[in-house]
Amino acid sequence: QVQLIESGGGLVQAGESLRLSCLFSGGSFSSYAMGWLRQAPGKEREFVAAISWSAGSTYYEDAVKGRFTISRDMDKNMVYLEMNSLKPEDTAVYYCAADRLIRVEADEFEYWGQGTQVTVSS
Repeated sequence: QVQLIESGGGLVQAGESLRLSCLFSGGSFSSYAMGWLRQAPGKEREFVAAISWSAGSTYYEDAVKGRFTISRDMDKNMVYLEMNSLKPEDTAVYYCAADRLIRVEADEFEYWGQGTQVTVSS
């Protein structure tokens, strides 16, 4: 059973940076495309970013393009989300997600973790 454990969330001020990490276990990491989702209070979970199996392709939600970068370390079974120029509207619980296919819709991912809180103050 695939398990995903996120870390790295916290409280930052607008304009600052934060790096989220996700540890993948319970399967063959190279067989899964990975992604990050987020859910703000009172809103539905939404897609943030995705990366293909070999990290050859990446996809981003329009609001984070140019500010967020998704990457993966195949040796460590880790996925990262580097978040720069953070805005108060980025405040949400961020979830690491996995699926055997590339997904750009939040509800299509097969697995996701427990989430890590990111709060951006103005």
